[in-house]
Amino acid sequence: MKIVFMGTPDYAAVTLQKLISAGHDIAAVFAQPDKPVGRKRILTPPPVKVLAEKHNITVFQPNTLRDGKATEILREIAPDIIVVVAYGKILPKEILEIPKFGCVNGHASLLPKYRGASPIQWCIVCGEKVTGVSTMFMDEGMDTGDILETVEVAIGDEETAEELFDRLSVKSADLMVSTVDKLSKGEITPTPQNHDEATYAPIIKKEMALIDFNKTADEIHNAVRGYYSWPCAYFFRGGKRIKVISCRVGETTDSKAGTVVGNTDELVVACGKGTTLRILELQPEGSKPMTAKQMLCGKPIPLGSPIGDNND
Repeated sequence: MKIVFMGTPDYAAVTLQKLISAGHDIAAVFAQPDKPVGRKRILTPPPVKVLAEKHNITVFQPNTLRDGKATEILREIAPDIIVVVAYGKILPKEILEIPKFGCVNGHASLLPKYRGASPIQWCIVCGEKVTGVSTMFMDEGMDTGDILETVEVAIGDEETAEELFDRLSVKSADLMVSTVDKLSKGEITPTPQNHDEATYAPIIKKEMALIDFNKTADEIHNAVRGYYSWPCAYFFRGGKRIKVISCRVGETTDSKAGTVVGNTDELVVACGKGTTLRILELQPEGSKPMTAKQMLCGKPIPLGSPIGDNND
C-alpha cells in the first residue's frame, strides 16, 4: 500500500523503519518542524525526518495542518493509508477522509485506558502492572476511534518510563506492520471503544514530579519510575532541586512522614502510612548523578531531619 507516515520522535522512527523494512511504499513523511536543542539551541531535525531522508523519502514539516496546504499535498499524493505514531498534531476531518483505508494511529496503551499525550509515563505513575499498544482508526476525537489490534505488555517492578518506551516502540512497530497488512487484505473487524471505561494521560509538566512524602512509598516509587528520565521526580533541600534517579520501597516506620530515618549507605525517608522509601541514586542541582552514599558523605543529612524544604 502507498503510505504517508506521520510521526516525530525516536518512538515513531522505530515504526517507520519497520514499515520500510516490510517493503511498503512510503510516499511521504510528515514530522514536526526542526527545534533548537541543548544549551546552544542548535536547530535539530526530529528522528523521523533523519530516518526518512536517509531513505530518500520526501519530508514535510508544516507548522499547522489547518490552513489547507497539507490537505492539498495529501490529496495530490493520494495515499492508501496514513499511519500516525507520536506525531504531535491533531488531524482535521478533511485529512482523515483522504486515504482509502483510513488514518491509523499507533497508541501506547490498551485503549480506552490512558488516552492522551503521556500514556507510558502515566501508567507507571498510576501503578499499573500491565499496559500495551493499540492500533486504531482515527476520528475527530482524542484517541476515541475504533480499535484494530492490541498487544498486552507486562510492566517490570523496577521498570522506568524510559525503559518501557524502548520496549513499547518495538511492540508498536510490529503491531502496525501487522495491522497495515491485515487491513490491505480485509482481515480486520474494527471494535468500538467502551467510552465509559476511558481514562486520560495528561501532558507531563515538571511540577507534577515534585515528591510529596505524605504519599506512600509505593506511590512515590511509581512516580520516580514514571517520571524518569524526564522530568525526574525531585524534592528541594536548601533551595536546591534534588532529582531522585532510583529508589526502592523500604520497611515500615513510626517516624513522621518526610523525615530521614536512614543516612548511611542509602537515604531512607519516612513516607505516608508508616512506609519508607530507600533512595539509592540522586542528582543534586548542578551536579552529576551520584549514589545516595556519595551525596551523604559530602552533605550529611541528620536522622530525624525533614527531607524537603516544604517540611522545614
